[in-house]
Amino acid sequence: MAFAPTTSPISSKSLLNPSKPFNPLHRRPSLPAFRKPISAVHAADPSKSSKSAARAIPSPWRIDGWKEKKALQLPEYPDAAELESVVKTLESFPPIVFAGEARSLEERLAQAAVGRAFLLQGGDCAESFKEFNANNIRDTFRVLLQMSIVLTFGGQMPVVKVGRMAGQFAKPRSDPFEEKDGVKLPSYRGDNVNGDAFDEKSRVPDPHRMIRAYTQSAATLNLLRAFATGGYAAMQRVTHWNLDFTDHSEQGDRYRELAHRVDEALGFMAAAGLTLDHPIMTTTDFWTSHECLLLPYEQALTREDSTSGLYYDCSAHMIWVGERTRQLDGAHVEFLRGVANPLGIKVSDKMDPDELVRLIEIINPKNKPGRITIIVRMGAENLRVKLPHLIRAVRRAGQIVTWVSDPMHGNTMKAPCGLKTRSFDAIRNEVRAFFDVHDQEGSYPGGVHLEMTGQNVTECVGGSKTITYNDLSSRYHTHCDPRLNASQSLELAFNIAERLRKRRLRSGNSLA
Repeated sequence: MAFAPTTSPISSKSLLNPSKPFNPLHRRPSLPAFRKPISAVHAADPSKSSKSAARAIPSPWRIDGWKEKKALQLPEYPDAAELESVVKTLESFPPIVFAGEARSLEERLAQAAVGRAFLLQGGDCAESFKEFNANNIRDTFRVLLQMSIVLTFGGQMPVVKVGRMAGQFAKPRSDPFEEKDGVKLPSYRGDNVNGDAFDEKSRVPDPHRMIRAYTQSAATLNLLRAFATGGYAAMQRVTHWNLDFTDHSEQGDRYRELAHRVDEALGFMAAAGLTLDHPIMTTTDFWTSHECLLLPYEQALTREDSTSGLYYDCSAHMIWVGERTRQLDGAHVEFLRGVANPLGIKVSDKMDPDELVRLIEIINPKNKPGRITIIVRMGAENLRVKLPHLIRAVRRAGQIVTWVSDPMHGNTMKAPCGLKTRSFDAIRNEVRAFFDVHDQEGSYPGGVHLEMTGQNVTECVGGSKTITYNDLSSRYHTHCDPRLNASQSLELAFNIAERLRKRRLRSGNSLA
């Protein structure tokens, strides 16, 4: 399903007619493989699970029911009336995404759950108001396009492209306060909550920032739609996607060589009389995602879908619950169990296998394929020990999930200069461990979740261009956690593509 051009005329009738809700996405023809039924690998029969039968029937869900639960990581706004006024304003705004788009993503993620597709999810650690401009959006989108070509070529399977974009503002904090030189202030929680400047005025939570976050998210998605369908993402432009600063790098050379091979294949297709102006060749699918953290904002953008009667959080196509807010009886899980979007669960080495099974039961009681993506963030050594137990527990429960590696959050460290950084080698090692465990367990590595940018930053050490600790301060721009730059992202994509290629050759599968 590809984004429709932003220049398409939109009639007021299409926006107002509930029987034909406007959908800005143009549905692409599905690949034959997508029509195959989904089933869990070596799964137990869910109907035989005595644990599931013994669970209490959950209470009816309400859109504001989360307020009756304990809510962690939410800011304390000084003026409740002002907060309520902002929420009412947001409730009157149009949705940023549409239910049909989220359903289409869920279908694709269901394919990734059984090894018929691969999720590429990436973008900023935290979007900011100051760095909001078209070039930054374009460059991150372009790197994701490059990575998807590399992964598609290696795995010979569809790549599901999801950005940590158009809404990834709020950030959980390990400490509600930050102290510098004896001055203690509330922690910075993301641009949609407060400012990052270390002064009392900036750190006061301001609900009006949610309105600015909404307008920036809508504008970002509007530009992404234009890039996805306006010709920029056409397969014929594969040789033009290289970023200038990667032109003379090892990864730039590898990508250029692959792009020329794709270009030659396209030339052969054209010479054979196969059309290259089909939407599948001229447009691309792209979805958005962010952490479901700031619940007043998420509730304000939740809408009842007129076609299905289900509620969707229309701030993004996919949302996830973080490691700090996934309590079974917490406010975030309560909110998520009632929205029909595809959902992610961030999982560290602290996750108990039985607790994970119970959490999945709560937010996906019907065991719908594609609804649950488990995003594993542990560090390589912990992952090799802990992940097999999680896979086996989920399998025994008969639950269908998409397993995804987040090799970023388990590998954050402090450099000698005091800046937070991550080692590219540690990131690569965790991805390698993720694939090794799935090979061992007979399950499917369904995707990768990265904090990355198209900017030429120096925030993670290592990679083929060998960024050192001394280089960090030269182009360290992140507002939160360190990100892979374009060259490092491409290098990691080539590593993953090689693992996908080996799995494909072992299984004897090729692109249908």
